[in-house]
Amino acid sequence: MNTGEKSARWLESVGIHSPEDLYDMGAVEAYKRVKLAYPDLVSLNMLYALQGALLDLPWKELPADIVEKLQKEVAE
Repeated sequence: MNTGEKSARWLESVGIHSPEDLYDMGAVEAYKRVKLAYPDLVSLNMLYALQGALLDLPWKELPADIVEKLQKEVAE
């Protein structure tokens, strides 16, 4: 899924076990679930990493408009 070991464990703990699970759920919902489970440990970098995994991009290379859209969706 192109995530680190810790992130993979967090994702699995909230029911995301495969890239297909992430694709089906989407980065925002996956992030919200992980953030709810680990509120003090998870930052927006996780959201960006999940979206980067979906787009096959390193999270630091996400276009600014996508980052902005993700931030708005999480805030809703």
